[in-house]
Amino acid sequence: MNTTVTTLHREKNFYGTLLKIALPVALQSLISLGVVMLDNIMVGSLGETALSAVSLANQVTVFFTFIIKGISGGASILISQYWGKKDMERIKTVFGIIFQISATIGLATTIFVFFRPETTMRIFTNNYDIIHEAISYIKIISFTYMLFTVSETFIAMLRCVEVVKLTLWNSILSFFMNLILNYILIFGKLGFPALGVVGAAIATLIARFVEFMIVYMYTFRIQKVVSLRLRDLFRTDKLMLKDFCRYGLPIIVGDVQWGLVGVFKATIIGRLGVSMVAANSITEVVLSLGSIFTTGLANAACIVIGKTIGERDYVKTRRYSNKIQILFVIVGVLMSSLVFLTRSIFVSFYNIEAATKALTVQLIAIGAITLIGTSYHAACFVGINRGGGDSRFVFMVDLIFGWLVVLPLSYLAAFVWKLPLPMVFLFIRIDQLIKWLIAFLRLRGDKWIHNVTRE
Repeated sequence: MNTTVTTLHREKNFYGTLLKIALPVALQSLISLGVVMLDNIMVGSLGETALSAVSLANQVTVFFTFIIKGISGGASILISQYWGKKDMERIKTVFGIIFQISATIGLATTIFVFFRPETTMRIFTNNYDIIHEAISYIKIISFTYMLFTVSETFIAMLRCVEVVKLTLWNSILSFFMNLILNYILIFGKLGFPALGVVGAAIATLIARFVEFMIVYMYTFRIQKVVSLRLRDLFRTDKLMLKDFCRYGLPIIVGDVQWGLVGVFKATIIGRLGVSMVAANSITEVVLSLGSIFTTGLANAACIVIGKTIGERDYVKTRRYSNKIQILFVIVGVLMSSLVFLTRSIFVSFYNIEAATKALTVQLIAIGAITLIGTSYHAACFVGINRGGGDSRFVFMVDLIFGWLVVLPLSYLAAFVWKLPLPMVFLFIRIDQLIKWLIAFLRLRGDKWIHNVTRE
């Protein structure tokens, strides 16, 4: 009887901890995507050229986000496992290292994009109208990169020590600020001039600044789990840097190379016409919405798995891994079905040509089918494998599939075989139908479990 009660209590604690971390992260992702969707809907009312310009300009933001999230993801291996050991000093050291790296990259990216906006946009398209529309937008948006860098670095560190409420409330505030400011500045309300895509950029910049200020004040003045001071941002330690490079660098390089794959995908799509760019932009938002809850679970899984390894309870690690995988499958099937059944509803929100709407419905249907694989393998790689310190394996899988499978097949489908646009999109997402099996097989054994902490 006592054993049963203990087991039930243990399981309750497991699911409670998982949901405590996952739900705020999922809701934050939902709100962030809501902002993107509202941007697209409002900008889309200005025409497909404006929508395409903002969509392609935001590919830079997406790529930059991959880099910063890769750095914070690399740190999450170390921080979550040291959290299991309650080693706060090493947590501060790791945080200082990733802050310095992230801030340097953020500043460099801002400078390049601001001074070379046309060069940046020509990476994605050779359409003059789109480039012309995007230049003023991306110059303003470039100033958000540093703000995002600081906010994301702080939030990632706090999430690894199970401080998650900040993420949710900050996102809610950002959502409403973007909504109100977009409406005022894009369309010229309350006495302001109608600024179009420039208004959307200014709204995003203001929201990012407010978000940055809240995160900064909360991290240093309110939360007490990790007692940080400004000087902690400049901590260095050769051994910690070595560990970060060993376990974190594969994640960073992996996310960067996957971001580059995304850039090349966008380049291919950008040369298939305005309708394809607009349809893909909408589809990506919808598919991201379909992945929200598995993304939240993945972030929670990374922390939970890392913590158990830091505690050196490997039996619990394996048991938790199996339970989390089942949750990934259930959520993936449910969200895939929901996206497929509601695809026409999503498209109806956008003011685009009838032919573009029809194409978008087709793309979303294809994406919904692949979403089951995405929900499982991506969540396993980001959650279980990353928390387990198995970053090198994930890097190799993403490297092989990105550069040797997805990009060659996408290029051939688009420009050599000249297949219909929905078929091109299928080849762009073909890896999502395969990688789930690799993730499943990897987690059957114990090779993915690595304790990366120091005594």
